[in-house]
Amino acid sequence: MSELNHFDAAGNAIMVDVGGKTLTERVAVASGKIFVGAEVFSTIESGSSAKGDILGVARIAGIMAAKKTSDVIPLCHSIPISHCSLNFELLPAERAVKVVATIKTTWTTGVEMEALYAVTVSLLTIYDMCKAVDKSMAIGEIHLEQKIGGKSGKFVSPRLIPKNF
Repeated sequence: MSELNHFDAAGNAIMVDVGGKTLTERVAVASGKIFVGAEVFSTIESGSSAKGDILGVARIAGIMAAKKTSDVIPLCHSIPISHCSLNFELLPAERAVKVVATIKTTWTTGVEMEALYAVTVSLLTIYDMCKAVDKSMAIGEIHLEQKIGGKSGKFVSPRLIPKNF
């Protein structure tokens, strides 16, 4: 296993020095789901929420989160994001909404945290907008699907997500 690089020799937390690294194109894709009741699923599916476009608001929240990741995650670098998209898939069989975030940059460090944070905030926004109808929603299966670029090259998650988390 690789050594953790957010600590110095004395064990103190540090921000990794990426100043000497080469600029490369980097992409990260993350996803997650929110599991909801029948009424919430129907409301999202029909776009009939009195609060407005739930997925549209969640998309904007996720994009805003990606841009502010370094303000929330300690030791995370501020990264110039060149592309950020969030896509939603309604999963009727699971009564869930899946969100997939894709983040791109040309920089000295990756955008995995930005993709994961965008997914998380997007899902939390759906929860917030729907909690008046049902507070028993569950957020889960948030994970990095893939990343491209940088020293470690391409990563595709081998993770097997359990059906019942």
